[in-house]
Amino acid sequence: MGTLKTEPARTRPDLLAAPVAAALAAWPTDAPVEVDSVLVAPIDADLADTAEFCAAYEVGLDESANCVVVAGKREGVIRYAACLVLATTRADVNGVARRALDVRKASFAPMTDAVELTGMEYGGITPIGLPAQWPILVDARVVATPYVIVGSGVRHSKIALPGAALAALPNARVVEDLAKPA
Repeated sequence: MGTLKTEPARTRPDLLAAPVAAALAAWPTDAPVEVDSVLVAPIDADLADTAEFCAAYEVGLDESANCVVVAGKREGVIRYAACLVLATTRADVNGVARRALDVRKASFAPMTDAVELTGMEYGGITPIGLPAQWPILVDARVVATPYVIVGSGVRHSKIALPGAALAALPNARVVEDLAKPA
């Protein structure tokens, strides 16, 4: 995990967005990954964007995952989902994600909508603590990563956790080929 100085995330709510802290507080005791395996590390908020973060903290792009919010409309109703892919790849928004949302066209959700609906900061959105009705589409490569770095809901920290923990989140679905090579 590069030069990150991690500690159990549930002990540092000051490094988490409120929905993320709430999700960790409600972490099921029978989850396949213990809550204390979810770690958090403070970072410089100006280095939160993936490329800058990985370079500054010596984290491989293949250990870092991006969570993007996608949206599509069906019968006048906007449907949202989160897509989680490794930083070495790009989400197949108008292919795999669109079909998962069951919409004609999908695109990245507008920043203001993503921030307002998640209660998280743009550039720090994470799959932990998302709205309960949203599907979380997790690329199979993310799940196969022993420890992966994701956002924490804020720009001044990152979460590190076993990739398998992401597959166990409420509404998570592991999707083969959700991502394409970057």
